[in-house]
Amino acid sequence: MREDAIGRARSVHRYAWLWEPLEAEASFVLGSMFGTKVVYLDGRLALCFSARTEPWRGVLVCTEREHHASLKREFPALAPHPVLPKWLYLSESEDAFERVAERLVDLARLRDPRIGIAPRPGRRRRS
Repeated sequence: MREDAIGRARSVHRYAWLWEPLEAEASFVLGSMFGTKVVYLDGRLALCFSARTEPWRGVLVCTEREHHASLKREFPALAPHPVLPKWLYLSESEDAFERVAERLVDLARLRDPRIGIAPRPGRRRRS
């Protein structure tokens, strides 16, 4: 737990330790999406950290389908997410979770072209 400016305790996301190395990047943006935390680098959606229950407890790698085979060869623990199969998923229950998650963060920091997608433009709301 950390304290905010007023002194109230606030919880720390269980995967904050993973994105903290990226915070020094000039283009780093941490956002929220559907109850998860997402990292943008250079305006591209790179990683999604979800701390709910399976299948939403781990790291989602935001990638194009054309990169799935290459990433899965390098990281056999990755699999298409059962709900969002366009992205690869690393479940916290994997034995190598910490090692693989840290390596994925490193690849994102190094701007591996397999990691990251251009976000879809937001829909305009009708008045």
